[in-house]
Amino acid sequence: MSEELRRSPLHERHAALGAKFAAFGGWDMPLEYAGGGVLREHAAVREAVGVFDVSHLGKARVTGPGAADFVNSCLTNDLGRIGPGRAQYTLCCDESTGGTVDDIIAYLHADDHVFLIPNAANTAEVVRRLQAAAPPSVTVTNEHEGYAVLAVQGPGSTDAVAALGLPTDHDYMSFATVDDLVVCRTGYTGEHGYELVVPAARAVEVWDRLFAATDELRACGLGARDTLRTEMGYALHGQDLTPDITPVQGRVGWAVGWDKPAFWGREALLAEKAAGPRRTLRGLEALDRGIPRAHMRVLVGDDKVGEVTSGTFSPTRKLGIGLALLDTAAGLTDGAEVEVDVRGRRSKMRVVKPPFVKPQVRG
Repeated sequence: MSEELRRSPLHERHAALGAKFAAFGGWDMPLEYAGGGVLREHAAVREAVGVFDVSHLGKARVTGPGAADFVNSCLTNDLGRIGPGRAQYTLCCDESTGGTVDDIIAYLHADDHVFLIPNAANTAEVVRRLQAAAPPSVTVTNEHEGYAVLAVQGPGSTDAVAALGLPTDHDYMSFATVDDLVVCRTGYTGEHGYELVVPAARAVEVWDRLFAATDELRACGLGARDTLRTEMGYALHGQDLTPDITPVQGRVGWAVGWDKPAFWGREALLAEKAAGPRRTLRGLEALDRGIPRAHMRVLVGDDKVGEVTSGTFSPTRKLGIGLALLDTAAGLTDGAEVEVDVRGRRSKMRVVKPPFVKPQVRG
């Protein structure tokens, strides 16, 4: 099976570090490393600095006269709120249902140039939809395997990136371009960090330079990335956001330009917002030793009132945490107690508002 999966240009570096690999979005990616493991890798990011190879993430380029306006008429967030040199979290929604086809980071280079980073498994579909809608003046190119992406995250990330001679003093959600490399103040961990978008041919060079520059850096896999993002309450597409879960239900309406005249799914989402969603994504915090996992039932008495979409053990808080879609009709407010069916045993949990750990992204 692994021979059928795409591989990062850094695959051999991961293998040399004793990585345990797992399939993710059609790619063979490191889950954790020998001598580390999820807990140590998680702690490295919260306390020092870690680097993730997230080259499985998609890459697409939209160019030509009116490219930014075209993207703005398709995706939910409003590119008019930002200027060139800034990045924006946005969503690709289904035109008829408003369901979330994907969540995306858009890099606005210029009015005629937008670079998009969708999720691995959804890249082809996002590109297909954009290509089908693009006017003749706009070109949409799938560059999925043309670039690697390295996420350098943690309190020590500035020193690690600066040691490469790269700029580090730009604001959160902004980026700087140095030759063919983009340094963006973004990440998926809740910590101060950077994402380096590097041509695939230079990935090994940049990886090696990072590790040569500091002894503090730890390679981190997708296992730690998941525990870190869950502590922040960040949604994962395919679990917390899906074609059946709208931005309104997923509580990412802040990434919708509600006053824009056009974007895919606009009418459906406006109607849902006005009527109120039938379910919403909320946080769960264990009151006992239970650990919520995706698809577990959330109960009040004998009534099912929702379902866990993401769940894990929080290495920082030392308890089970999760995200769950809860029925609005149940009237559950923050602080309400529920039970989760953890493999046949009822575990008591509290409804809370994420994040579960204080974000440090702007620090």
